[in-house]
Formats: sequence, structure tokens, C-alpha cells
Amino acid sequence: MTNPLRVMLDRSARFRALLHKEMLTTLKDRTSRMILVGPLILYVILFGYVATFNLDYAPYALLDMSKTRQSAELIRAVDQSAVFDRVMTLQNTAQIAPAIDSGKALVVMVIGQDYAENLAEGKPAQVQVIIDGRNSTTAQLAAGYLSIIAGNVSGAGTVFESIRYLYNPNNLTQWFILPALIMMLSMLQIMVLSALSVAREREMGTFEQLLVTPFTTGELLASKAVVPILIGIFQGTLIFLISVFWFEVPLMGSILKIYAVMAVFVLAVVGLGLAISAYSKTMQQGLLIAFVTLVPMVLLSGLFTPVDNMPAWVQAITWADPLRFALLSVRRIYLADASWLHIAQTMIPTAAVAAVTLPFAYHYFKKRL
Repeated sequence: MTNPLRVMLDRSARFRALLHKEMLTTLKDRTSRMILVGPLILYVILFGYVATFNLDYAPYALLDMSKTRQSAELIRAVDQSAVFDRVMTLQNTAQIAPAIDSGKALVVMVIGQDYAENLAEGKPAQVQVIIDGRNSTTAQLAAGYLSIIAGNVSGAGTVFESIRYLYNPNNLTQWFILPALIMMLSMLQIMVLSALSVAREREMGTFEQLLVTPFTTGELLASKAVVPILIGIFQGTLIFLISVFWFEVPLMGSILKIYAVMAVFVLAVVGLGLAISAYSKTMQQGLLIAFVTLVPMVLLSGLFTPVDNMPAWVQAITWADPLRFALLSVRRIYLADASWLHIAQTMIPTAAVAAVTLPFAYHYFKKRL
């Protein structure tokens, strides 16, 4: 009669040997180890310093056709702001187009001749703002700032006495971007490693050798999943440390909650990657399918643009994107200390993706054996 404990110990020893083989395959040379760490640090630093929606500098040109005390007050308020820098003072409307075309001015503020009269009569005193559409996002931010300054000076319309940002007092882009990178950048590596794992065995000629070993299909597939998961968690931890200690993004929630979200997320991603790998006949095909999958996942995740602003049919597709809900959860943990219940409810679609992709990968992997 077979001892169940002995069988379990034998399986455990076999699986450890299989994991050791997978770790050596992934980390056997120095270049592979550097690729897992070096580019990751570079991406985090670039995103932290370069990818920003904050407007710190906006060159503008001025055309004052009113030349009154009231227009001078408005101009003074704009010039004294920390954002705007007047680079040109225009004399007529013919100079507007060259100011924009040359790239010297991001926006042109035109104060009409009847500006002071309309203010005195209590009418809306309109100020025309001409935007460089070639840089529309930044120019629209600048136009919005000008609108607030003009409203405060003229007293016309609604004047914001103060604006308060909850969870992000200074409205810093880094507080919005860096927590999301914990999931997004680790996803890239997990997807690529898992998508190449089975295809690499086929190209190296070792896939047939695995078939004659005593390993079960589940053990083989689990070994292919564990290494990308461990590497993804390591990379997520590295990004987390950089965001907290380098960029000083405060963590309002629990580290345990972040790792819980990461665990569910990496299971969904590795399931998708293994399904791609089991389907692909070559490494090139697996890599191509992985990148074709990754780009829509990032675009539909809400990393840079809100999902609510997308068309309704696109929003429906995003429910199949595990990155969307992982980003939503980690941002709420990071900045607002979301509760366990709230996180669990948010991560249900991601868990559903994992529940579908992992069995699918197992089925397709077994079918290919």
C-alpha cells in the first residue's frame, strides 16, 4: 500500500526540481537578469518625471485692444501667475497666426476693445483665447487657467473662492501615475515570460523530453506559471519602493491590500500568457500575440484617460481587461485607503478573468501534449 505522505513528498521534490529548471532557464545569464531590473527602473523614472499632466510653464502672447485700467488689471493678474510667461506683445490681429505658427506662444489672449465698457455695464466681458491645436492637451489646460484668472479679476460669472483636491492635495500627476505602474509594468514582463515559456521549449527541442518525464500536466503548467508570478511580484515590489522612497508618494492604505490585488491580477495575466504560449508554435508567434494583446489592455485600462470618457461599447470591452480593475483598486488603496470589501467588489472582474484563462491554458496545454 502506497504511503500518501511519501507520495506527496516525492511530488514536492519533483516540483521543486522543475521550478529550479525554470528559474535557471529564465535567469541563467547576466543579460537576462539585467533586463528584468534595468529597464524597469528606467521606465519608472521616466514616467515619474516625464509623464505629467501638471502645467508648470505656459508661454503666451497678448493682444490688448482695450488698453484700459480694467484690461491692465487682467494682464497683471496673468503675468503674476506662476504658470504664464508673456513672450510676445502683439499690436494687431495679423500677428496672431505667426505667434502660434512659430511655436513661441502656446496660447494667445486677445482682449477686445469693449472689454472695459462691458464690465462697467455689467455685461459679460469676453476674452478670446486662441489655442495651438498641435499641442491641444497642454493648451486647453492653459486656457482653463486663463479662464479662472479672468473670472476672478472681472467678477463676472462664477468665481472659485478655493479648490480643494481630496486624496491628492497638490494635484500631482506622480500620485496618479506611479501607483498604476506597479501593475502595468509588472504585467508587461509577466505576459512576455509566460507567453514564451511553452513556445521556447518547442523551439529548443526540450518539449518532447518533458513529455517522457513523470510530471503531470498540472505540474508542468504550474512550473511555467510560478516563475513569471514571482518575477512580477518582485518587479511590483521594486516599483512600489521607488514610488514611496524616491518620489515620496504617500501610501495611505495597507501593503497587504496591495499584494492581495497583485496576487489576483498576476494570476489573470499569467493565465492569459500561458494560453497564448500553449497556442503558439514558435517564440516569434507567441511574442507577437503577446504584444498585440498588451497594447489594447493598456489603452483600455484607464491608465491615462478615464474609462468613463470612452464610448459605451468600448467601456463594455474594458470589463474583460484585468488591468483596468487592478489600477482602480491600487489607486484607491494608495490614496484613499479603500476597505477590503470595496477592493473585493472591484476585483471581481479580474478574478473572473483568472478563473477563465487558467483553465483555458490548462486545457490547451494538455491538448498540445
